[in-house]
Amino acid sequence: MKFIYCLLLLSFSTFAMAQNPLKKEKISINNIERDFTTYLPTAFNDQHHLPVVIALHGALASPKGMFRLADFRPIADKEKFIVVCPASKHGWQDSRDVNEIDDVKFIDQLITYLVDTYHADANRIYLTGISKGGFLVSRLSCQLSNKIAAVAIVSATLDSNEGYQPVNPLPIMFIHGSKDHIVSYNGGKMFGRKIYSHQQIIKKWVDLDQCNPKPQVTQIPDTANDGTSIVKEEYTNHKNGLKVIGYTVNNGGHTWPGGWQYLPAFIVGKTTMNLNACQTIWDFFKPYQLNSL
Repeated sequence: MKFIYCLLLLSFSTFAMAQNPLKKEKISINNIERDFTTYLPTAFNDQHHLPVVIALHGALASPKGMFRLADFRPIADKEKFIVVCPASKHGWQDSRDVNEIDDVKFIDQLITYLVDTYHADANRIYLTGISKGGFLVSRLSCQLSNKIAAVAIVSATLDSNEGYQPVNPLPIMFIHGSKDHIVSYNGGKMFGRKIYSHQQIIKKWVDLDQCNPKPQVTQIPDTANDGTSIVKEEYTNHKNGLKVIGYTVNNGGHTWPGGWQYLPAFIVGKTTMNLNACQTIWDFFKPYQLNSL
């Protein structure tokens, strides 16, 4: 497993070439400088109060790597939203305390910074992440639901031992490969802790959001012929429109759908091209505003 993480570091950092315009920025949290990279869409105007997508990278990765793996920029230019990729400090504090590192406070203050600096729309702050970044998004969906309008999580669930309980209902999406051997689709033990399975975490949120427990099930068209297939389960609260959506990528691995195959499939599994995760995530985020939930 350590060998795989070393390869993850190499693939996400060495070969991830950032495109302009990207702006490297810093804020101080508990006297520790925290880095993040911002992308402002073309024709940016801070009077327009644009929404924000904050995308959290995986283990040992970087903002550069996240911009390459999950490139929201073409969609941001078209739909006019800001993209921000924060950098972890010695790994994300996804469920375990790390000395003096407070990632919940970091993302909380980052949201405040974006609203103050770029006049971002405080009611349209969205979070997504993959792997360890996805686990942190799960934690933030519990602890910062007063600042987040919707979240989408790829190749991650939630630590079932920590007792994090969501405070507020929240639209949420999970995308997970059935052949993910790094973060198991079926949950169970992972590095000395226990995580929810894909289906368990969805049920947790279906109950919280008071959605109809009977989902609308859709088979995504298999147009890529890449050995994967995708099933979408959509649960809806018909009173307020909140949705919990789960995508199961059959034969998919620890990968970002529609992204690049950052390591060989025999290491991380297959990347499906039957779904563009960036577009799918934005389409999910777009209708939701914090003040209307």
